[in-house]
Amino acid sequence: MSINKESDVGGDLQIGPTDLGMVRIYLAADNGNEFALDFDPEEAEDIAEELRAAAEAARAMGARPAPKGKPKPR
Repeated sequence: MSINKESDVGGDLQIGPTDLGMVRIYLAADNGNEFALDFDPEEAEDIAEELRAAAEAARAMGARPAPKGKPKPR
């Protein structure tokens, strides 16, 4: 799946520290798949910088909020 391909799968994202001093990104998809990704604090800061850069690029392209519900057929 490319990063630009739309998907009907929704889910939940949680981010927080673990007891071992890592930063966990926890993803739970509506289809039952769950993923826990742990990063050391430096890696988490790198990810945060990448998110900010992607947000800036999307804003520059005139990004719109994701549509609610199922996407329209093309």
